[in-house]
Amino acid sequence: MLDFNASASLSGRIEALMDQALEQERDATPPRQYLGGSRLGVSCERQLQFEYAQAPVDPGKGFGGRLLRIFERGHQTETMVIRWLRMAGFILKTEDADGRQFGFSVAQGRLRGHIDGVLVGGPEGFAYPALWENKCLGSKSWRELQKHKLAVAKPVYAAQVAVYQSYLTLYEHPALFTAVNADTMEIYAELVPFDAGLAQRMSDRAAKVIQATEAGELLPRSFAESTHFECKFCAWAQRCWK
Repeated sequence: MLDFNASASLSGRIEALMDQALEQERDATPPRQYLGGSRLGVSCERQLQFEYAQAPVDPGKGFGGRLLRIFERGHQTETMVIRWLRMAGFILKTEDADGRQFGFSVAQGRLRGHIDGVLVGGPEGFAYPALWENKCLGSKSWRELQKHKLAVAKPVYAAQVAVYQSYLTLYEHPALFTAVNADTMEIYAELVPFDAGLAQRMSDRAAKVIQATEAGELLPRSFAESTHFECKFCAWAQRCWK
């Protein structure tokens, strides 16, 4: 039960009610029973192990209402970009004949991924078919992406694209990666050629994480000190360093 006192603002009360509802929805959603292909590019293999094993996160490190709202904003933005691309003349497929999101499942279902879509036709100057992936980013991240491009600015996303191209056999033509600036609604677009080496490294990493986790072997940390900035943001930092 939420405790609202007389000094609570209307905004705070509404936000708290919404957050409570979102968190209840989150808690009622069954956790995924596999390693996600979109996560293979993270820096630390031990973190991937904790994710794959569904280890409880540290106290206070779960996805709260604000983050859940941000995630939903990303989903809604993706829906808008799908509409805009189709209006611009692209033939974009996002579901198979049964209405299911395109994806892959390997290693007896232990590794899976779901793609945003496949471009199968459209304006001249593009090669088809091609993987399409979209993100919604804050201005700082968006500007970094614009300046340094995907591989440097967002290596996790770059790994995701390579893995998806590989497992969906969409590697003949460059993927189209788009990102929406959540603050200005500017759109960044980049054609991403298939990086076979990166895809293989990520596939090997997935096998390593799955095998080690199921054998009860804890992989090494990627960082030497708990004060490393990535450790500070890890949901399992206390568990890892205790």
